[in-house]
Amino acid sequence: MKRALLMLTLLIAAACTSAQTTPPVIAPYKIVTTKDVNSTPADLKKNQPVMLIYFAPDCGHCQKLISDMKPFMKDFSKIQVVMITFTDIRMVKTFQNDYGLTAYPNFTLGTEGYTYTVQKYYQLKHTPYIAIYDHKGKLVQAYEKPPEMKELIATVKKA
Repeated sequence: MKRALLMLTLLIAAACTSAQTTPPVIAPYKIVTTKDVNSTPADLKKNQPVMLIYFAPDCGHCQKLISDMKPFMKDFSKIQVVMITFTDIRMVKTFQNDYGLTAYPNFTLGTEGYTYTVQKYYQLKHTPYIAIYDHKGKLVQAYEKPPEMKELIATVKKA
C-alpha cells in the first residue's frame, strides 16, 4: 500500500512539473496585420479585455473554432481578438476573407512570421491556442485546446 501511494505521489509530482504554465501577461508579439501594418500589445485599447488566438489558417481545429464562434459573434464584441500565426500573410488574408472576419472590427489578424516569438512565449505545441486577459492585462484563462463555446463565452464575460 505504501509503495502504491509513493508511486501515485511521484506520478502526480511529475505531471505537475511538466505541465505548461501560461505566463500571466500577454506575449510581447510583433505582427504584420492583414492591413499591412505592424502591431504590438502597445496598440491594444487600454482597459479592454483581450483574447489572443494562436492559429494556423490551414488547421482544421482552427477553422472549426472560428466556424463555431460565428453564430455567437455578439458575445465576443466587447473583447479585442488578436489572431496570430506564423504563416504567410496571404494565407492570413484568405482565412480572414473566407470566414468573413473583416466584418468584425474587434478582430485583428496577423503573422509573426518566422520569429516564433509567441510560439516560444507560450511553449505552443498545437493550434489553436487561446489566452484570455482581463481589462487590466492579467491572464483569466488559457486553453491549449478549443473549449466548448459556452465555456469560452463564459470566460470572455468574466474578463
